[in-house]
Amino acid sequence: MSDTSATQDKSAPAPPSEAEIASLLDSLGVSPDSNLIGVLQDVQDQFGYLPPAALGELSRRTRIPLSRIWGVVSFYAQFYTEPRGRHTIRCCRGTACHVKGAGRVLDAVQRELDIQDGEMTEDLMFQLETVACLGTCFLAPAMMIDNQYFGELTPRRVQSILRSFRAEHA
Repeated sequence: MSDTSATQDKSAPAPPSEAEIASLLDSLGVSPDSNLIGVLQDVQDQFGYLPPAALGELSRRTRIPLSRIWGVVSFYAQFYTEPRGRHTIRCCRGTACHVKGAGRVLDAVQRELDIQDGEMTEDLMFQLETVACLGTCFLAPAMMIDNQYFGELTPRRVQSILRSFRAEHA
């Protein structure tokens, strides 16, 4: 398969323009009195990540030093500074899942979507992550798509789930 950087570069969306950033921040009414975390969440909801240019403009409008904004962004795991797929697939690699075939599940996801851990699909629909544990050992092997759990997986079931999810969210 292709290397991660090539896939990321090939599928990464163009960053938002200054006009798009200004329009969003205008619509949010960003000012020095704005709630920083709430605005960061709104910006990420709009663009799918926090573009550096948006953080710079946010700093200017809120009068919060850019270093402080980056401190907040880097502290919270919910914030992303690189483009991501619209839907995140998390494949569990915990002990119970491992014993019950998590490797085959991950292989099926990678094969179906033609991506590796940390990559996103070319259509920007899916981002793949492996995680140490989903806390659903009774469902092993398990994965999540966004906030929805899928358990007792087989490679065939993974393929069916991904194709159904893609059809429903296209």
